[in-house]
Amino acid sequence: MNKKGLAILLRSKMRPLSPVSNKVMQLEQAPLEGNKVATQNVSSKTQRDLGEVRESMNSVISMNKKEILDTALSEFSEGYFSLSQENRHKLLLVLAREYDLNRTQVRELMKQYIGLEIPNGDGTDEHGHEMEGQLSAFYRIERNLRHALQPMYAVLFERLNTHPGGLKFLATVRADILCIIADENIASIRALDSYLKEKLITWLSPANLELHQITWDDPASLLEKIVAYEAVHPISNLIDLKRRLGIGRRCFGYIHPAIPERAALQEVLWHDPPTPECEATTALFYSISSTQPGLAGINLGKFLIKRVIHLVMKDMPNISNFATLSPIPGFMQWLLSKLASSERSVPIFCENILEPEEERALVDAFGDSTAGKNGMEVLLHLLTSANHEWAQSVRLISGLKPILLRLCARYLLHEKKRGKALDSVANFHLQNGAMIGRLNWMADRSEKGLSQSGGIMVNYIYRNVIVVVGPFLDVEEKWRCLEHIEDYAQAYFSTGHIQASPDVHHFIEPLEKNEDSVN
Repeated sequence: MNKKGLAILLRSKMRPLSPVSNKVMQLEQAPLEGNKVATQNVSSKTQRDLGEVRESMNSVISMNKKEILDTALSEFSEGYFSLSQENRHKLLLVLAREYDLNRTQVRELMKQYIGLEIPNGDGTDEHGHEMEGQLSAFYRIERNLRHALQPMYAVLFERLNTHPGGLKFLATVRADILCIIADENIASIRALDSYLKEKLITWLSPANLELHQITWDDPASLLEKIVAYEAVHPISNLIDLKRRLGIGRRCFGYIHPAIPERAALQEVLWHDPPTPECEATTALFYSISSTQPGLAGINLGKFLIKRVIHLVMKDMPNISNFATLSPIPGFMQWLLSKLASSERSVPIFCENILEPEEERALVDAFGDSTAGKNGMEVLLHLLTSANHEWAQSVRLISGLKPILLRLCARYLLHEKKRGKALDSVANFHLQNGAMIGRLNWMADRSEKGLSQSGGIMVNYIYRNVIVVVGPFLDVEEKWRCLEHIEDYAQAYFSTGHIQASPDVHHFIEPLEKNEDSVN
């Protein structure tokens, strides 16, 4: 984008309502996924027997004495975190299978319900007393059905949610469940995950989240975590972080009273001094990194972005444009798979993703070392060169630029999975009501950027803010305009239609664009 920008650093920050025991907080650092070493490092003296932890779990579910429930919940949490990877797996299987709903009871209630005769309204007095008497049986069975359709592990989740540190514990448990699902397709585990995910969505609703501006004056422990958990563009040290929290930048976080200190991160990086805030007209959201595997699939970023837009507009009325500068993590994987298929497939069945003029130019300019190869094979050879050698050559960069930009536009606009954008980052912003604004060539020359997208980055524009919200509208009018973003989000959800600027369409349909210009 060519407008002056205000960088926004978004960090989701969560605090506990009341502290959990130090022992539990130490043990919880060993989740199931990819942490065998961490689990093995838990002292054998602190590890619990699986049967003991299972019994404490059963006590939490079955007991009715509130005065000892907190103690039982703490014992179960501590015991769970002390288990080995294998025993956590076993315990979750027990929870999913043996604490499911009582299907015998459900079937019996359904038989009773089907056997009832629906009242037709005839033969009642003026107050409808007879009908009310007939309906009472329906109400009773429906109430019993609702209760019977709740799995027994619902009691465990509900009680943990009200326990200090329990929501964070549940997020860790769900991360462990997702690890099991990745390894094995077990129906009861999938049902357990589905139920817990629905509860977490309810408990982590935006109404329960407080937006907080994070500054250099926040606790050192939080600032150290920001340095540690930034996955997209690593922060080298606290001095580097202080620069990123300086003038012209904003750092915001969601605070939830029950989860300590982390959930998601967004940031903008600049090497040059930022534009003075009084001159800024554009706010850029840079990247999102999840640090809570157990909250996968729970879209908190959607609410975070919109609430920050509101706050920035209120704080800085001169800001009228909101966009992202985002990675395209799946582009190169998709492209290389297309190119590789040309070597394995019979030519008649292979899709040539290159235009005829692109193929001729590739073979003529770069085919000297790959004699006899077609354009697809030459492009594959160039893009898979050691250490991304193509990105070090001005000649190769110039020759590949129009080809990669066109293919990247095709990937973002036309490559779908279940009717939605194939690229995960694109799908996130599009379902939040954004449009694809511009492709930025060689915007990320890092090893990761070249491997993921050939160095290309994309602007996702929150269109209604840019088009409708102008400097002459007051803050409340601007905020009302934000509501129109939902219209674009709903259109994407229902049809999968992707909104994009003419600049992006130009890469795919240059001929059509030229014809339109002539007409």
